[in-house]
Amino acid sequence: MKIINIFNVGVFSIALVVLAACVSVPSVSQRTDISDQLAVNQGWQSEVIETPLFDLMSYQSKQKQAAPLLTVYIEGDGFAWRTASIPSTDPTPINPIGLKLALIHPDGNAIYLARPCQYVGGSTARNCDNAYWTGKRFSEEVIAATNQVITELKAQFSAEQLQLVGYSGGGAVAALIAARRDDVIRLITIAGNLDHQAWTDAKQLSPLRGSLNPADAWLALTNIEQIHLIGGKDLIVSPSIVQSYKQHFKDDSQIKIITFPDYDHHCCWTERWNTLSANYLSR
Repeated sequence: MKIINIFNVGVFSIALVVLAACVSVPSVSQRTDISDQLAVNQGWQSEVIETPLFDLMSYQSKQKQAAPLLTVYIEGDGFAWRTASIPSTDPTPINPIGLKLALIHPDGNAIYLARPCQYVGGSTARNCDNAYWTGKRFSEEVIAATNQVITELKAQFSAEQLQLVGYSGGGAVAALIAARRDDVIRLITIAGNLDHQAWTDAKQLSPLRGSLNPADAWLALTNIEQIHLIGGKDLIVSPSIVQSYKQHFKDDSQIKIITFPDYDHHCCWTERWNTLSANYLSR
């Protein structure tokens, strides 16, 4: 009679599950190709913009026209973790919701900004330690580099004012940038992680040491019009996080929080952005 080692079978089964999970993740080139094709279909093109520390990927329309308002869409955290404890080697997003939102922008000048190290080589790119898409994802270095790129893009489009739109972790980046500028007329976040201390506490995750917290920048954000769109079924960034952020403000009269009961972290922002943008974006 042949004896089967149950332990080995179990290990083999787990290995198959892990292998299947790895196989199911599109390669970096596939992820980049998807984003490139989405952009090309809308007459947009990619442009890598250098800063002293990072190279940032931007997508923007091939047709540039001077206008007083520029809307900047900032991507989420992307593929930051391969497993619960192992960071990915490249945070290029699998589902680039921030890009999809930008490509649906109704009218007026809009550009898309990826986060540092997305689309440009991940851990092989200049200064791209995985800390910059894990614990230091909202660090001073990240915010300063992104802010510098926005300043350059504003000049390219001859814009006078900015409207910042951030998805998920991009909402935190947008808020932190708005806090250090005087030309942002509106801050809009979609499923935004606006208080990462409350978020890590709620999720029982390790604190994002080395990251700035938008909730701590409440004073500089007090006079900026803010619209925060949240999904009632969002299990990644729950509605309680934006409420925690709001509680930091002594004067919250500029903050509007709209909860969509049937939306989650991914659905149905891109599907409904035509309508949502008409209601909440400045023109």
